[in-house]
Amino acid sequence: MIESYDFGRMIIKGKEYLHDLIIFPDRIQTRWWRDEGHLLTMKDMEEIFAANPKTIIIGTGYSGVMKIDPEVKEYCRKNDIKLVEMVTAKAIFEYNKLEGQGVIGAFHLTC
Repeated sequence: MIESYDFGRMIIKGKEYLHDLIIFPDRIQTRWWRDEGHLLTMKDMEEIFAANPKTIIIGTGYSGVMKIDPEVKEYCRKNDIKLVEMVTAKAIFEYNKLEGQGVIGAFHLTC
């Protein structure tokens, strides 16, 4: 469960994270960075898609600066993956509701 979030800082199970991250059901990938910074592309999603999630929650940043490539959205639609994109604070709320139900969360912590 994500305990708290503020610009550039997230607390998960008592541990502080200061960089973008992906929360898989079995691990947390820290220092997540996209090839194009504020654009989430298919290449950035390879490891997430390989995990066969039912739902992907994307936190687009404190102010929602990160955008999702339409190709990612189309892939999710065609493969029956629910894609939820929100500013990070709201995305965390949604992630916590679905944790343990085949969800993966990818969070941009700044911008």
